[in-house]
Amino acid sequence: MKMFVIFVILCLFISISGCISSDTGGDDVGIYGDEVETLEYQGIELTPISEQRNNAIKGTQGIIEDTYLLRIDGMVDEPLTLTYDQITSYPNVSKVVDLNCVEGWDFTGKWTGVPVATLLDEAGVQEGATTVIFYSADGYSTSLDLYYLIDNNIILAYRLNDVTLPQDRGFPLQLVAESKYGYKWAKWITGIEVINEPYEGYWESRGYNNNADYGGPRFG
Repeated sequence: MKMFVIFVILCLFISISGCISSDTGGDDVGIYGDEVETLEYQGIELTPISEQRNNAIKGTQGIIEDTYLLRIDGMVDEPLTLTYDQITSYPNVSKVVDLNCVEGWDFTGKWTGVPVATLLDEAGVQEGATTVIFYSADGYSTSLDLYYLIDNNIILAYRLNDVTLPQDRGFPLQLVAESKYGYKWAKWITGIEVINEPYEGYWESRGYNNNADYGGPRFG
């Protein structure tokens, strides 16, 4: 009877803890919400989502999947309005990338999503375009060079560590701006605009460097 009580208590503890690490097929996994979270991928240790730091200018945005729309316009031949299901139906790419915050912290994640170039190709980028702006639901914005996005196969992630991107991580989409400081990693993206001139987003207009290359100057 005593052993049975101990077993029941142990089961309750595991169910309440919310994150259980185990080993499956050589990859460490855990539980995040009701999904299996990958904690090791191709020999690289991933930072559990519960341990990842995060910043936002207005807190977590509660975007509803069924009513979400992504608008792509500006210097394109055919402006697009895409639902979440349409976005996730494109061929996806997974890559392990470190997010390095300008404040000095970082984490490593496995990001899965659609290449920005895939969406821009469908919209048809016009000649002379140089810059792509990403707009977020909270009023945030940032921009990146068009050819940086294409040459580096930059993705809009909708999964993190094989888990549906959590609300506080930027659901439905976070830009994975590899080799750039974290303020280029826009979350809760609702709009993409293609233009032919430089653009300073939320933090850039407040003095942060517009190139945002990791290891480069943070200001000016």
